Amino acid sequence: MKVDKEYCMSSFLMYRTIADENLTFANGIKPNIYQYQERFPIYNSEQLEKYLKQRVGEVTKNGKAALALSGGIDSAILAKFMPEGSTAYTFRCVVPGVAVKDESKKAAKIAKECGLKHKIVEITWQDMERYASELMLSKGAPIHSIEIQIYKAALQAKTDGFEKLIFGESADCIYGGLNQLLSKDWLFGEFIDRYSFVIPWKVLKKPKLILEPYMEYEKNGYVDVHKFMYNFFFRESVGSYDNACNLAGIDFVAPYAETVFSKELDYDRVRNGENKYVVREIFKRLYDTEQIPEKLPMPRPVNEWLKDWKGPTREEFLENCVIGLNGDQKWLVYILEKFLNLINEKGDN
Repeated sequence: MKVDKEYCMSSFLMYRTIADENLTFANGIKPNIYQYQERFPIYNSEQLEKYLKQRVGEVTKNGKAALALSGGIDSAILAKFMPEGSTAYTFRCVVPGVAVKDESKKAAKIAKECGLKHKIVEITWQDMERYASELMLSKGAPIHSIEIQIYKAALQAKTDGFEKLIFGESADCIYGGLNQLLSKDWLFGEFIDRYSFVIPWKVLKKPKLILEPYMEYEKNGYVDVHKFMYNFFFRESVGSYDNACNLAGIDFVAPYAETVFSKELDYDRVRNGENKYVVREIFKRLYDTEQIPEKLPMPRPVNEWLKDWKGPTREEFLENCVIGLNGDQKWLVYILEKFLNLINEKGDN
């Protein structure tokens, strides 16, 4: 692999992954980029429901599979297909003295309705510091903040005797759940500004502008956002789960991620409040309620955890570069610096 630290730094800040899988941060470091698997084509909610039920049944038949259960509809659907008495884990982040987003109460109700044993996996800042380095060494790159939560839950499931952990991952990017990104037709330049997590020249002294991932989905000056999400973003997102579970020694199972929506997405439905409408239809059939739970990202109180962080001190970064950044953006800068320090500690350059 070719070493291009400046490219890799900018790519991680923009996309949370290394866009060119032939490049690496340093000698002796090989980025572990998730490789696409064949995906089952889906055309309607009935077909998707049948696939999910069948897949969960296959995975759970020996009693060695548990479910990662949030408070949203994706994992709630999977919960309906778990054998009664199965175990479900919910992440709960903890910030002393501060109330942060907590899905555990909603998840507990779902678990009770489905006859599942419900366990809470608490995540603290100490966990973020404790597990980050080994996850980065496994990945050969900096990590998304969710990987530490996934890893701790996977370790707990492994300790409890499970061999597989089932997630509702990828339903959003495949079936049109990311309604803010799908809210309009984005011009090329607009989408770069909207999607890029951290603009490299706002943080780095030697930034690179990496446009190839966007260019692949450009047509007539616009970006096909849905295709970008279920292809490029999909790889980055699923890779976080795959890395964490592999390191914990447990199989990562994501039934939604094994499928692809083969019809044209109905943007009118998404933009009129029916985001992820195929998945919503399944939820309404399985649960006796018209109320769809609010969509929340996996809890990670990085705003609180990094509130007092002053920013990076390495020479690659601009001074005061984290002023004005939100918590998720600060995390990317924080973990990038931590990864560069880790490389130096290993003696790679």
